Amino acid sequence: MFLKQLSLLNYKNLESETFQFDSKINCLVGHNGVGKTNVLDSIYHLSFGKSYFNPITSQNINHDSDFFVVEGEFEKNQKEEHILVSAKRGQKKVIKRNNKPYEKFSEHIGFIPTVIISPADRDLIVEGSETRRKFIDGVISQSDNVYLNYLLQYGKLVSQRNSLLKYFAANNSFDRDTLEVYNMQLAELGQELFEKRKKFLAEFIPIFNKRYGDITNNKEPVNISYKSQLFDNDLKDLLEENLQKDMALQYTGVGIHKDDLNFEIEGHPIKKFGSQGQQKSFLVALKLAQFDFIKEISKVTPVLLLDDIFDKLDEQRVGHIVALVATNELGQIFISDTHAERTEKVVKESNQSYKIFKL
Repeated sequence: MFLKQLSLLNYKNLESETFQFDSKINCLVGHNGVGKTNVLDSIYHLSFGKSYFNPITSQNINHDSDFFVVEGEFEKNQKEEHILVSAKRGQKKVIKRNNKPYEKFSEHIGFIPTVIISPADRDLIVEGSETRRKFIDGVISQSDNVYLNYLLQYGKLVSQRNSLLKYFAANNSFDRDTLEVYNMQLAELGQELFEKRKKFLAEFIPIFNKRYGDITNNKEPVNISYKSQLFDNDLKDLLEENLQKDMALQYTGVGIHKDDLNFEIEGHPIKKFGSQGQQKSFLVALKLAQFDFIKEISKVTPVLLLDDIFDKLDEQRVGHIVALVATNELGQIFISDTHAERTEKVVKESNQSYKIFKL
């Protein structure tokens, strides 16, 4: 699968742009602020129906306009696929495949598999558990629509239960029967999601370990471990035990929406004990493992977006990643960089076709 053509209208700082891409390597070069990352983000938008960097739709519209349009012409399984994402201020976003609008955006997730590697990925290490949950949820959802639907249902139930807790507090009342309905539904869905996360991580972690070893020549051991309250408890029991606390805080404080991942190097948290270089290698390995996993499950080679990749890795390691295109491990890749000469030097050595776009 690859992106043949991209057309942008009023997307962020890009007023009107059209690109004809190479099926292998595409480089976007230019000074900071010219829109290189925005082009990559628009490709991500075609895949996920939202920006990687700013999920607030209205903030992706050019300041001087009241709408944006992103269109992509893909070739997937020897078939042309036209994807369009558009948004107008004050109106609902629209996603179309071959001119037919999706009723639910979730139906589109996974159709255009895409992986992005960006300096913003550092949030996976330094930010809270929600960022890491979003990562695993995003990887699983691209290949498991049932998981995505369960996740959306679970999120709605948590919001509804939280609203009920607020109602109890505001009205000095309590309805155990209604609360029990939410507890049972949350327990059932939570267990399903927990099992799917466990299964995913059992497959994903060995892939990640191999990728990290490839990048660092097996310098040090790393590990990812899954942290969940459901390993030792039934969610229904947890909800009962935590009821008084939930009532006081008016918030559901237990469940799979509290799960987390521990990122470790040599048995210690990488956030505290990993060097900047080790953290960068960890994140790149994480994303390449995501790429491998999605490719294996979907049988489609994802598009790979490398945003400011030289900020993460030295020239030699970037060359190693680009060289994977020649072995067909990777398919179409997009690279953004501020130094045209450096980028061209690396991609030339891959002996693959490429295009360089100067913004």
